[in-house]
Amino acid sequence: MTTTQRAFLGELIAECIAVFIIIVFGDSVAAMYSLYDPSPYKMAYWGVCIVWGLGVTVAIYVTGAVSGTHANPAVTLALACYRGFSWKKVVPYWVAQVLGGFLGAVIVYTLFSPVIEHYAAVNHLDWRHDGAAAGVFFTHPGDFVTPMHAFVDEVILTAMLLLGIFAITCEYNTQAPQANSGALIIGLLVATIGASAGYLEAWAINPARDFGPRLFCFLAGWGEAAFPSPGNYWWVPVAGPLVGGVVGAGFYQGVVKPFMPAIVRARQPDIAQD
Repeated sequence: MTTTQRAFLGELIAECIAVFIIIVFGDSVAAMYSLYDPSPYKMAYWGVCIVWGLGVTVAIYVTGAVSGTHANPAVTLALACYRGFSWKKVVPYWVAQVLGGFLGAVIVYTLFSPVIEHYAAVNHLDWRHDGAAAGVFFTHPGDFVTPMHAFVDEVILTAMLLLGIFAITCEYNTQAPQANSGALIIGLLVATIGASAGYLEAWAINPARDFGPRLFCFLAGWGEAAFPSPGNYWWVPVAGPLVGGVVGAGFYQGVVKPFMPAIVRARQPDIAQD
């Protein structure tokens, strides 16, 4: 194996680990929120959002030096579109990210399986038809939200996510967090999106976060509750974030970044000639 191949393998392992970390923390707090009565988070939903966000922060600190911690196919696609990330790496990164989501769900199921079984029995729910406790692992539309409306929501929310990420990581943005504090701010951005709009459809904003655990659940006995899911919903948290990520990152690159002072100063000779 060449040095380049070894480095690329390390990147894929890092991406898998990053999503694994996010799902282990995030789906576990979803289990704490959903499966217990009284729930330790029912009157403190912000705590759920913070755990998801800090899961992202921890993932960045663990893997950022190896792969840059995309940890989200929407981020990978946006970086390929606007920041020179190699298109040859996009699909392998996606596969590694989904695998991380799958393996994270395995761990969460291992931790909470007795509680999930008790929850289903007490509430007389069938896994395959009622989707008992499925919300621990993957997303659904919330009250009054149709799948198509959820698609629009996911486009908008993921656009906000990538707008923030591109701003936080922009080399020309003098207001961006310095050194390694960007990981914490990105985590808080994820938490903020969840706190402001999470009840719409559980703020997937990441295809791997939804698809990996959904695939595990399909194989573990949830069947059609996972795929294709009620209302054929499974594609929404995949396609919506991919579209939204490109939109949000494109907005930053095309509308905000050109007016960064350092870029404007660099263009002044050209402007003077005009």
